[in-house]
Amino acid sequence: MSKRSQPAWSPPVRNKERPVLKLYNSLSRQKEEFIPANGNRVNWYSCGPTVYDASHMGHARIAASVKALKVAIESKDNERIKNSRCDLLTSAKSPISDWLDYKYGETVTDNAIFTTLPRYWENEFHKDMKALNVLPPDVLTRVSEYVPKIIAYIQKIISNGFAYESNGSVYFNVSEFDGNERHHYARLVPEAYGDTKSLQEGEGDLTDDAAEKRSPNDFALWKRSKAGEPSWDSPWGAGRPGWHIECSAMASDVCQNKLDIHTGGVDLKFPHHDNELAQSEAHFDEPGWVNYFLHTGHLMIAGCKMSKSLKNFITISDALKRHTARQLRFGFLLHGWKETLDYSENTMEMAIQTEKQFNEFFLTVKDALRSGYDEGCGGGWEPEEQRLFAKLSMAKEQVHAALCDNIDTRGAIDALRELVCACHVYLRGARARPSPALAAAARYVTDVLHVFGVVEGPRGGIGFPVGDADGVSLEETVMPYLEALSAFRERVREAARAGQGGAVLALCDALRDRVLPDLGVRLEDKPDRTVVKLVSKEELLKEREEKKRLEAEKQRKKQELLEAQRLKEEQKKISPAEMFRKETDKYSKFDEKGLPTHDHEGKELSKGLLKKLQKLQQAQEKKYNEYLTSINTC
Repeated sequence: MSKRSQPAWSPPVRNKERPVLKLYNSLSRQKEEFIPANGNRVNWYSCGPTVYDASHMGHARIAASVKALKVAIESKDNERIKNSRCDLLTSAKSPISDWLDYKYGETVTDNAIFTTLPRYWENEFHKDMKALNVLPPDVLTRVSEYVPKIIAYIQKIISNGFAYESNGSVYFNVSEFDGNERHHYARLVPEAYGDTKSLQEGEGDLTDDAAEKRSPNDFALWKRSKAGEPSWDSPWGAGRPGWHIECSAMASDVCQNKLDIHTGGVDLKFPHHDNELAQSEAHFDEPGWVNYFLHTGHLMIAGCKMSKSLKNFITISDALKRHTARQLRFGFLLHGWKETLDYSENTMEMAIQTEKQFNEFFLTVKDALRSGYDEGCGGGWEPEEQRLFAKLSMAKEQVHAALCDNIDTRGAIDALRELVCACHVYLRGARARPSPALAAAARYVTDVLHVFGVVEGPRGGIGFPVGDADGVSLEETVMPYLEALSAFRERVREAARAGQGGAVLALCDALRDRVLPDLGVRLEDKPDRTVVKLVSKEELLKEREEKKRLEAEKQRKKQELLEAQRLKEEQKKISPAEMFRKETDKYSKFDEKGLPTHDHEGKELSKGLLKKLQKLQQAQEKKYNEYLTSINTC
């Protein structure tokens, strides 16, 4: 027999292209394929808060939108601090603090006073982020700790010929930079070039010395400090960093000369982000400091643009008093990150209903799995299970495609909803049984929601954690006892039904309606068994109060109906000859049948009114005769 050789292998044919991640890039104003500059490592910088006051919902949205990958968030602890130091005594925006700043601000000489307040609000910001389940950044920087490097950064820009010193301040030379063939000013918003109003709004207090600039378009890299302002020594004299240079110096120090992603609010496009780009490219003297610039959309408060100056804003801590962190995150997820988001009752109601839909799904699936599913057991798949598994595979494709399409979290949530509906259809089927496909679907939904930040704690398991602490799952700890209690209750109910033991049934209902809800346990009676669900105590208490309210409303309507029926029966007992005689405030004379002929002033009634009263009397006569017939029959 001749030596045999291995036959040729034919590779499978790719039937369709897999979607690739595309992001809406403000630098091109369209979706672009995301290609990191260094393999799978992503250098991502996000503008951080100006920590002179409580963080607000705008900060929450940006932080929740940039949860993934590597983020270097800076904390601008010296930005605009001069007008905020009186927060140590009272509100920085109150007339008293403004007056104190005007009166005594120039007497401040210790820089330490400018770090006490920012450090307090920075800590509050981190508490808010933790409460929202926002992961901390890989690197966090503070302006006050970066001043020497900021000075060196500015010196490099000067040496490259794109900045100049004037009267102790340093300004970026926009015309020199834009006139260089390698560079371009206002890459993000080129139509804003020369918009002095936007420049002044962006510079704030840094625009008070226009005479020092060679052009109104130039902006401050370093500003000479006035009396009472924070200051550091520099080659140009005592001063402080400009607004935009802080971000460039800190991001460049951590990520060097290339950022894969830079994120921030859309309101910072010009001049802040455009100036960042210009001074960073001037520092490295090469274009392309940022490859992808992502801007989150405006945040509206009940239809109006959020504005701290107009007092139209909501702090994160206040928002968390009205809604849970999970509900807030669902509110963000149901909107595209670059779209305008209206924080309103309608928005949050959608978020609450979405959370409820997923939570009920998790509770139902976990109960079904506890009732008879063993992951170690095999067995053939029925057609219903095959269809559910096919739906799971389709959902995975849909979620992947949605997230590749500019991180479309709303589309991903919709795909998960469809999978949830398919699972409910499967569980309602006549031949439904707990299966690997059902468990896999629930775990997949949980895993995606965990990536989105709405499921806290470590990955793994099914559903939202309930009261977990110190790595201990409350559900896994108490569920065996609850199952035993549920089984006991079911046996008692069966025995009571057989013996007509109404009192025993009442006790069982009391256990369900009053005792267990106080422990955060919901029992649902089904035709063939009792379902156990572990829910937050607060939610169950709200449900119980709502049930009481509905029952009270039902009883009220019942009493109103009974009272109406009683009055109707009493009305039947009145003789038609007497029905009008008691109304002496309306009538003064009557005929032999008791029909009014004159009003209370002695005037004859009109023919039209007499005809109407006759019809009423005839109707009453019919009711009265029915009443007489009923009592004679008895």
